[in-house]
Amino acid sequence: MAAPRPLHRMSTVDALAEALRHDILDGALTPGARLIERELCATYGVARHTLRAALRALSAEGLVTIEPHRGAHVAELTKDDVRWLYELRTALEVEAARLALERNGGRLPQSVHDALRRLRETCRGQAWGPINDAHAHLHHAIVAAARSPRIEAAHNALTGEMRLFLLALRPHIPAAQLADDHAVLVHGLEAAGTDVLREHLREAAERLT
Repeated sequence: MAAPRPLHRMSTVDALAEALRHDILDGALTPGARLIERELCATYGVARHTLRAALRALSAEGLVTIEPHRGAHVAELTKDDVRWLYELRTALEVEAARLALERNGGRLPQSVHDALRRLRETCRGQAWGPINDAHAHLHHAIVAAARSPRIEAAHNALTGEMRLFLLALRPHIPAAQLADDHAVLVHGLEAAGTDVLREHLREAAERLT
């Protein structure tokens, strides 16, 4: 019998980063909002070095911007950021989808359809944070289906910006429409190929620019 493998408890830094991440992705902390150290330390009952470590972790994810002598604020995407993100996502996701279809006999694997089902179920709720997670999971599932570790690693690096992008889209697209649009995307990829994905990404970017 194998020896027990104890689970590691979540550190205070990780727990604080998770709480702040939740508030950012659910819209409670809006893009551009200042993250004032003394207020956050008092709210969560943590020391400044703990807060700063959590903010650095979120900065590495692209969710927080830290500026010397000016402190931290929730990251926000400019119109140029949206355009550049669209260009890079198109390059990575369209090629990944092409490979995924090629390597799976013209279909997308069950993992993609499971991710779509999760997104549709999550979109029936009201909390945007879980919707944001499910949306990112679906796009990552499409990329992972290509079985190309380099493309997947490059795409994973965009996670924070992708989530900020969807957060910015929140006023422009109801959750039910988001679910329907992605059902059309997945089925369209299998029926008509990668141009469907290219158009999907272009339309999303144009809503913000």
